[in-house]
Amino acid sequence: MLVLDGRDLRHLRRPGGLLVLRIRLRGPNGVEGGTVEDGVVHAERSGRIEPIDSDRLTLPEPYELLRPVDPPEVWCAGVTYERSRDARVEESAVQDVYTLVYEAERPELFLKDAGCRRTVGPGEPIGVRSDSSWNVPEPEIGLVVGLDREIIGVTIGNDVSSREIEGANPLYLPQAKVYAGACALGPAVLSPVTDEPLEIRMRILSDTGHELFSGETSTARMKRTFEDLVAFLLRENPVPPGSVLLTGTGLVPPDELTLEPGQLVEIEVPGIGILANPVVSAVSILERSLAHV
Repeated sequence: MLVLDGRDLRHLRRPGGLLVLRIRLRGPNGVEGGTVEDGVVHAERSGRIEPIDSDRLTLPEPYELLRPVDPPEVWCAGVTYERSRDARVEESAVQDVYTLVYEAERPELFLKDAGCRRTVGPGEPIGVRSDSSWNVPEPEIGLVVGLDREIIGVTIGNDVSSREIEGANPLYLPQAKVYAGACALGPAVLSPVTDEPLEIRMRILSDTGHELFSGETSTARMKRTFEDLVAFLLRENPVPPGSVLLTGTGLVPPDELTLEPGQLVEIEVPGIGILANPVVSAVSILERSLAHV
């Protein structure tokens, strides 16, 4: 497994600084880690596996792609792109707070999940709240925080959110952000982290495959640096190693679009891959999880 203890976290570092793409999978040999080179998976125990789809890292049966990390905690930073600030101001009945946090030294940070109770992996369903009529995906870069409190890898994250609930009052943020199936990570972790900007692309597809939205941005448009966000997160805060910090979104679908069950969200970051998740109701995810308790 990729993130279990100090020894495994150190495996994210490759001598000489060469980039390495790591995944986790389940198969006949149980749960194991692996690397991806030239579109081919090299599993620790199962050996060479040819993916059906090398961008999404869809694996042939009997293999199943898992979350690349099982973070003990998932944190989020908000309003780190100008586009995000503008969207929050437009939706909110209390507008000044978003402009203030965008310009302030201290970033907005909040806890999204703990123990992976609300976090899913590639191909697994993400949820939308039934008590909100305006729900959106938020494509983001996720930073894996290591033993020495440094950034040891990056992945793709989807901070699924209720814009209606957050827009009604900023104090409703936990309800807008924290619920069943509200976070997705994957399909892989890229390490080490470089200074090069990362492109982020997103598509939302209907239940018939029709493209409802597509857009792209870059981390070059971020107001804050990865290092600055992590430094504030860890300030007097005992965040356990292996946790993930999502760094905010710069892609906002048009106001008339809301996520609905049956749709598909695809987030692509070249060099990492495509994180694809079908949309279902959060209630159905919750009921399924309770049935397995």
